[in-house]
Amino acid sequence: MLDQSGAVRRWTKEIRTLINFRSITAILVFIWISCAQILWAADPVEVSIEGVEGEALENVEAALTMPPGFIREGKVDLAWLRLFEQQAAEKVQTALQPFGYYNAKVVTSLETISADNYRLRVNVTPGNPVLVGEAHVVVHGAGAQDESLQDLVKDFPLQKGDVLLQNPYETAKNALKSRAVELGYHDAEFSAHEIRISQDRSTARIELILETGVQYYFDGTTLTGAPDYPERFLRRYLAYKPGESFSSAKLNETQLNFINADRFREVIVAPEKEKVHDMQVPVRVQLKQSPNRRLRVGGGYGTDTGARFTGRYKDVNILHLGHELQTELYIAQRLQGLGIGYAIPGASDINSSTGLQLNLQREDVTTYTSRLISVEVNRNRSFGPGMLGTVYLRLLQEDFSVGGENSSSRLILPGLRFSLRRYDDLIRPTRGYRYALEVRGTHQFLGSDTGLIQFLADGSAIFPLPWRLSLSTRGRIGMTAQNDPLGELPVSLRFFAGGDTSVRGYSYQSLGPRDASGNVVGGKDLIVGSVELHRAIFADWGVSAFFDTGNAFNSFTDIRLFSGAGVGVHYYTRIGAINLYLARQIGVSAPGFHVHFTMGFEL
Repeated sequence: MLDQSGAVRRWTKEIRTLINFRSITAILVFIWISCAQILWAADPVEVSIEGVEGEALENVEAALTMPPGFIREGKVDLAWLRLFEQQAAEKVQTALQPFGYYNAKVVTSLETISADNYRLRVNVTPGNPVLVGEAHVVVHGAGAQDESLQDLVKDFPLQKGDVLLQNPYETAKNALKSRAVELGYHDAEFSAHEIRISQDRSTARIELILETGVQYYFDGTTLTGAPDYPERFLRRYLAYKPGESFSSAKLNETQLNFINADRFREVIVAPEKEKVHDMQVPVRVQLKQSPNRRLRVGGGYGTDTGARFTGRYKDVNILHLGHELQTELYIAQRLQGLGIGYAIPGASDINSSTGLQLNLQREDVTTYTSRLISVEVNRNRSFGPGMLGTVYLRLLQEDFSVGGENSSSRLILPGLRFSLRRYDDLIRPTRGYRYALEVRGTHQFLGSDTGLIQFLADGSAIFPLPWRLSLSTRGRIGMTAQNDPLGELPVSLRFFAGGDTSVRGYSYQSLGPRDASGNVVGGKDLIVGSVELHRAIFADWGVSAFFDTGNAFNSFTDIRLFSGAGVGVHYYTRIGAINLYLARQIGVSAPGFHVHFTMGFEL
């Protein structure tokens, strides 16, 4: 009876697990099918275009997009459709002109496919494109001899014999004026900007004359509204210095610097034009301070850590010097921690600082348990927009249990980090990339229990594609050289794979080398890679398909990679994306499914 009861319980558990997987699969498949029906449902009016291709075809297709009022409740207003068909030829000819085709012949016809379905046929003969016969591009005024402006004139993309393309013309024209404004020529205007096409529409003459006017410079800056901060601290946020060429872009950058500081609820940066003298432009910055002290609590769920609670306390103006204190309490099912950080801002750069951090952490996952305390002092230095270098010294004491064995480790760990980030948006990026490089190491002569050197590199990128698609990739590599056995290496410095941001389809930290008993104990080296194709639907939703692969190991000559693939559904909010994934293991004897839930975009 005991065996039968146990068998029943096992079968019941397996059936419930199977039902859960099937339910989740059914939900995601239903979402994909629903999205497909929305995205690819048949249109009652089909537009067939022949004779053009590439970008010209895309522009013609956009010009022939049916206005919303033509189709109501799935039925076409035939009278409006016939009027649209009469106007189609002119629309197509206009759409082809940016590509140099001013002699296009267009023939249209309207066919009835069925009672409520029609086909608009458009046959295009583009003809010969208009060629540039002469391009006269010059700069007059005080900036006429500026080297950067002359370089833009020399590199003007349309020269004699080239096809007359509108986009390169407009881009180069705007770039010329924008550069003049950046150099302080704020009165710059085109006295002539025209394209004259010959009567036979075979050649064109470009006339482009920029009058720069006089050059302006930055004068002094008046700061008001933030008396609790030292003026020297506030001036770190200015993106310009007195005597530099006046630039609206620098004013905008200054405003963003103050806003992103998260210290001011209102920021106004404006030139005082009425006080301009000798081409010197004074600037006024009006600020309204936000509360110095903030307390935020929150909760959530992630499949790696389980349900979680977070509490954050921040004081952004300690001692009225602009020093910053941050405290974070993190309580989750598998991870608990307390972090305290104190940052002293750099004297002249808003991204440079000196910091002190204290971290207490307890992690209890299937693979291991770890309790650690660390103290770190670091110096951060900016090397330009999005580039940050860090040198640090960390003192680490860790007690851990992995593979059925208990151990502890004390390390004095110096290291270097460098990171670069370039994204067009921090909440919902459509293009950009980031990477980070880190090297750290220690030795027994420093007082550590083991000697090692580690190198880590990770990065990600996202590329826009047509049809509201985007492709994202990420990768991570880790390598360790150690003068002691692996057992002396604390688990916080070992490598594992599997989980939401690693190889999906496998549990968090479940992949890596195993001991003689089959327990995952982590490895010295790591390779993880991922590729994911996203498709945006509506304004705030998206779907994706992905493939992940990777593993942790102890030698690059003995690598076994584990892979997973699946689909995802995404909802985009103002604070980041909410992501639900269903992943299936690939290349294993008994593949299983795994659900992953995350919030935010990994930057």
